[in-house]
Amino acid sequence: MTRRVALVSPYALSVYGGVQEQVLAMSRVLSARNHDVLILAPDASDLTHYDTPADVERLGRMVSVPANGSRAPLTLSPGASFRARRALESFAPDVVHYHEPFAPLLSWVSLRAHAYASVGTFHRAGSGPALRFGAPVIRSLAKGLDVAVAVSDAAAATIASVTGSECEVLFNGFETERFVTSPRERSVEVVLLFVGRLDLRKGVATVIEATREHNSRGGRPWRLVIAGDGPDRPRLEALAAHDGRVVFLGRVTDAQKRSWLRRVHVLVAPSTHGESFGLVLLEAMASETLVVASDIHGYREAAGGHANLFHPGDARALEQAIELALAEESEQRIQSARAYAEDWSMTKLVEEYETRYERARERFEHPVA
Repeated sequence: MTRRVALVSPYALSVYGGVQEQVLAMSRVLSARNHDVLILAPDASDLTHYDTPADVERLGRMVSVPANGSRAPLTLSPGASFRARRALESFAPDVVHYHEPFAPLLSWVSLRAHAYASVGTFHRAGSGPALRFGAPVIRSLAKGLDVAVAVSDAAAATIASVTGSECEVLFNGFETERFVTSPRERSVEVVLLFVGRLDLRKGVATVIEATREHNSRGGRPWRLVIAGDGPDRPRLEALAAHDGRVVFLGRVTDAQKRSWLRRVHVLVAPSTHGESFGLVLLEAMASETLVVASDIHGYREAAGGHANLFHPGDARALEQAIELALAEESEQRIQSARAYAEDWSMTKLVEEYETRYERARERFEHPVA
């Protein structure tokens, strides 16, 4: 059954992030399944044409706000929140799907109005001052959701600690088939890849230290490719000390990311905390690339035994984990990890959400007193 689905991201699509990737991927699959899709996101100055058949409307001025050990590309414009509601009125959706619905500020007016069936997906794990001090506002906004979903047990626990209500857990999804469209190419030199925002909690300093320490000992050298940008880049470049084997690409497109994942030997995910679920680990597995990740809850859950884990922030432990992953590499291991990643197919996830959309419509149309 064709539905009109609005996807609302509080984070600007112009800045790389897991939530934004989920929204864009979901829009493509929903469109392929004959739904009419509208995306609302911040950053009215963003004129980028995104790889989706959905209509994309960008509202308000983007600001970078500290959040959960990182920086969130939000809009704090009340006018943008009101314009988002008017955009929904014009689109007349059957259901509105809010990603990270309580993040300021784009969704707030629409949530309070609760004029349409609504589904909320919570991505964030971990407490913080915004959650503690914003609890009264959050509990008020929560009344505008008919169905609540979290991407992990940690994210569900985080939102339950504020609202007092439980939400079901659904996996993060991604378009697994898109990650094998580029040729699989490996150079003689071992190439490591980090992909993500360059801020302190992502632990990029640890992989730089591990790479330089390994190369200083001689033997088969490693090249570290760092794809992404962020406030920690100047410090990380200073730490790399103009080492030619540490390459900063800056921000990359989704297509470039997928191409790099097919060309490198190991994807390294060294975050120290704050990851509710490690989707990038699964993307690497789907790309037939080895994964080494810090042993934190979100990554451990995503890895499912198909990655080599190390103690967060320990460069020597990371170096040893990379060495072990390379030594144990086999075609059987690569294909086993790829089969595991297939369980997170975006098509399967959208099918799950279609069920929740119908449930939200039922609850919206027939509320329980």
